[in-house]
Amino acid sequence: MPEPVPEGKPAVADSETDGDEPQSTELTGLFVEKPPNSVVAVAGTDVTFIAKVDSTSLTRKPTMKWLKGKWLDLGSKAGKHLQFKETYDRNTKIYTYEMKIIKVVPGDAGGYRCEVTSKDKCDSSTFEISVEAAHQDEQADILSAFKRADAGEDEGDLDFSALLKAAKKKKKPEKEEPEIDVWELLKSAHPSEYEKIAFKYGITDLRGMLKRLKKMKAEPIVHSEAFLKKLESCYSVDKGKKITLRCEVVDPNVQVKWLKNGQEIKPSAKYIMEASGNVRTLTINKATLADDAAYECVVGEDKSFTEVFVKEPPVTITKLMDDYHVVVGDRVEFEIEVSEEGAHVMWFFEDQEIHKDKDSKYRFKKDGKKHTLIIQEATLDDIGMYHAWTNGGHTKGELEVEEKELEVLQDIADLTVRATDQAMFKCEVSDDKVTGKWYKDGVEVLPSERIKMTHIGRFHRLIIDNVKPEDAGDYTFVPDGYALSLSAKLNFLEIKIDYVPRQEPPKIHLDTTGNMVSQNTIIVVAGNKLRLDVEITGEPAPTVVWSKGDKPITDTEGRVRVEARKDLSCFVIEGAERDDEGNYSITVTNPAGEDKAVLFLKIVDVPDPPENIKCTGVGEDCASIVWDPPKFDGGAPVKGYLMERKKKGSSRWTKLNFDVYESTTYEAKRMIEGVLYEMRVFAVNSIGMSQPSLSSKPFMPIAPTSEPTRLTVHDVTDSTCSLKWLAPEKIGAGGLDGYVIEYCKEGDTEWVVANQELCERQGYVVRGLPVGEKINFRVVAVNMAGRSPPALMSQPVTIREIVEHPKIRLPRDLRTKYIRRVGEKINLTIPFQGKPRPIATWFKDGKPLDEKIVNVRNSNVDSILFIRSAEREHSGTYELVLKIENMEDRASINIRIVDKPGPPLNVRATDIWGFNAALEWEPPKDDGNCDISGYTIQKADMKTKEWFTVYEHNRRTNCTVSDLVMGNEYMFRVYSENLCGLSEEPRMSKNTAVIAKTGLELKSKPYKEKDMCCSPKFTQPLVDRSVVAGYSTAISCAVKGFPKPKIVWMKNKMIIGEDPKYLMQNNQGVLTLNIRKPSTFDGGKYSCMAVNELGKDEVECTLNVRVYKEPEK
Repeated sequence: MPEPVPEGKPAVADSETDGDEPQSTELTGLFVEKPPNSVVAVAGTDVTFIAKVDSTSLTRKPTMKWLKGKWLDLGSKAGKHLQFKETYDRNTKIYTYEMKIIKVVPGDAGGYRCEVTSKDKCDSSTFEISVEAAHQDEQADILSAFKRADAGEDEGDLDFSALLKAAKKKKKPEKEEPEIDVWELLKSAHPSEYEKIAFKYGITDLRGMLKRLKKMKAEPIVHSEAFLKKLESCYSVDKGKKITLRCEVVDPNVQVKWLKNGQEIKPSAKYIMEASGNVRTLTINKATLADDAAYECVVGEDKSFTEVFVKEPPVTITKLMDDYHVVVGDRVEFEIEVSEEGAHVMWFFEDQEIHKDKDSKYRFKKDGKKHTLIIQEATLDDIGMYHAWTNGGHTKGELEVEEKELEVLQDIADLTVRATDQAMFKCEVSDDKVTGKWYKDGVEVLPSERIKMTHIGRFHRLIIDNVKPEDAGDYTFVPDGYALSLSAKLNFLEIKIDYVPRQEPPKIHLDTTGNMVSQNTIIVVAGNKLRLDVEITGEPAPTVVWSKGDKPITDTEGRVRVEARKDLSCFVIEGAERDDEGNYSITVTNPAGEDKAVLFLKIVDVPDPPENIKCTGVGEDCASIVWDPPKFDGGAPVKGYLMERKKKGSSRWTKLNFDVYESTTYEAKRMIEGVLYEMRVFAVNSIGMSQPSLSSKPFMPIAPTSEPTRLTVHDVTDSTCSLKWLAPEKIGAGGLDGYVIEYCKEGDTEWVVANQELCERQGYVVRGLPVGEKINFRVVAVNMAGRSPPALMSQPVTIREIVEHPKIRLPRDLRTKYIRRVGEKINLTIPFQGKPRPIATWFKDGKPLDEKIVNVRNSNVDSILFIRSAEREHSGTYELVLKIENMEDRASINIRIVDKPGPPLNVRATDIWGFNAALEWEPPKDDGNCDISGYTIQKADMKTKEWFTVYEHNRRTNCTVSDLVMGNEYMFRVYSENLCGLSEEPRMSKNTAVIAKTGLELKSKPYKEKDMCCSPKFTQPLVDRSVVAGYSTAISCAVKGFPKPKIVWMKNKMIIGEDPKYLMQNNQGVLTLNIRKPSTFDGGKYSCMAVNELGKDEVECTLNVRVYKEPEK
């Protein structure tokens, strides 16, 4: 948990309240400004609360929470009624947080808290809001105080389903009734009646009503005769967790009832009621929002009330919203996924919340964790940013809508027809839903028996049967809703009958103006049908031959064919292909002559896809994309390109442009930093749009960091300069790879890079600088997006060593004797200062230090004296001499290496009297290199020779040993003691002390020693045994006798020798023979005989070994 911040100086905070003067507030901790303690707001007006936080001393951005009551996080209630704003001033490094309540209602009254946290620091400020009714509305209906502020369209009276509707149907003409004071009604009502009163009088905020009623009552606390300890005033629990309501009653045997909103609760797996002595508990398992209610514990006529608040866990967004780029009329589906099923999601368009009933064009769809906002037909008014909010997350997506453009895929061609023939105008557009009208010479063409108009998919046709001369003219097709028209001409071919000679040379009447782009060149779109009707005249009827190059075309069926009619020759290509391109000729001959025409057929198609799409550079929200033009342009010049992008992992492509883009370099904008994107490109020519190119490699919009901060000079020498700085304030998704340090001489513009590899630390020493020059330095932060803006020094730095007198900073603990024990490690660090770098030299006892015995390491700022394992010879006075040119400083350290002392000398008993002995000795020769702190004296009786300590830490070299036992002789020993402990060996006394007996003489009686000899005799005989073969066994007996008898074991009167099968044991006369896994052969008589010089004794037993037989089944 973050630790509280220490109190700061008091300051003043302003609150933007309507009609209220700013009030001063005492501030603590992180707050520079915070809301006033108490605010009185007028109902229906707006009120704003401001809190400011100083981030100068903070390591990361602070987090602000606005809370109501104990736990209600107002961030999840952001919308039309509550608005939150956060700003940051880079100059003062102060964050400003605002909470604005739009149109205050009485339900907004209560206690609030703003809480700011930053890593291990926290601070909070509480304030109270009171709401007063507007002066002109003093008699306003009390029900308006409890209309929910965040209910949107549901701010009005609640619809209590069918019950209220039925009541409305039976409603009689209203009668004027006297006004009822609802507060008085609530005060006197039972809590179980609250919901009925709320239903009757249209009260919607039952919880707010109960809170305010509790304040209004303000009744004195009445001592309860049934309860020792009542329920807490309120409880809070996270959704899905368990909570226990606990109270204590006076009578441990009394029965209690538990009520929820006035209704009795029955025991179940959900509600567990327990009684333990005077304690009564109600446990609610797996709390849901339905458990958010008022609860009572009833004992007879006495009751204890409480409220349970169920906190819903924050719902996070697991799948973010995609951007859309559509045309007018398209369907748009913004889809997100959340972490919990049934979660509440609020949708916003820009700053306005979207409600289903308010705008019928919006539809909401929920499918488990998926939530979808659907716009049936997008319009230009729908352009903007759409947001989805949960109580624990936020995502947004941008919608771009373009005007729908109609593309002409096949234009109308001019027609030349003869009388009674059929004329058909045909065109194809890109949208199969587009309708249109046909016009002739500006007059709309109406359908009749002879004129028919059809619309099938993308094709529109005008068919004129039995063509007449008056049908000739200009025909136009105009699509509905588009500023576009397609025109063609109908030419009527009159047939004149002249009397001509029978012999007439053949003639080709070629009229292909509709398809001609130049002399004798016909252009056909790949995939379209070409039908070339060529009129032929001549008498007699000429012979027609079509050829492609030198190869005649004779097929009358198939994709490429020739059809013959009267006076016509038709050349048809179904579904033109690129291979059909080439020179075609038609030759007509008859006896009267020959005619020939040559045509060039050009096939045009959509281009190939562009190639090599790649990202050449990225920014914070943009990327530069380049590509190569398509290898084949389709026979028509490429007009431009269309681009699409998508997030990696998504399947939805978003168009970036609707008008063709001519260049092969494009800068995509409005992207999200840190998200991977892919791009693809379409090529467009006059025929149409190519297939999409291959997707580019994924790229991520990433911006360089901001410049490093607080660049300062740490140290300067004759050839180096040490720089330090802080990390950039803004790093972004690209992270930070390191720093580049550059320098240049004053007046130059060429910067020199000081470090070949990126510097990962926030400090660097630039070396090899010219002495006396003024040098400018700058530091650039580098990440995968490139270099940041440089951090510059405010003025150039002069490269010159600053002379500073040498000074040794001897640590305080080294100013006295430095004592260490033998074998310990010595590691002394002596810091010093001085410029240029001082020369440090060590001396011991006035002589230069031998670095083979003692290790020394010197640096720019300190000198380290290191001894791995201290010895006595390392003791002495060490002196550090610090020199810079003719200046020096000295410091001495007295190091003493101590060890355990030797034993004292000449220990002796100098006097003996009564039960006392006087001892004296001399100090040891070797004191262990430190003062002797005392001696330890021990005594021992010459009989037992067990040593007992007489004195410890005895400081003198003599002592008196008392309480000696008369008649005993004593010897003594003494240990020396110093800082390291007792000496390894004691010094024994040269003489002993005999405590003589005085005045008593013991006359001992003659003693006759008892004869203990006896012959062997068994006190416990051997016992017969029956054992199972294969299981080890033992036989035992007991014998006595002195001298100790010799034991002999026998089997069947045969002595058992060193057979490993047998183990013989004798424990204080208890004799045991162990037989390892006996077989039937080992059965028989076993005997044990004990023999000594006084006689012998023998015992025997029978051992029966049987074979185990399994029982019959």
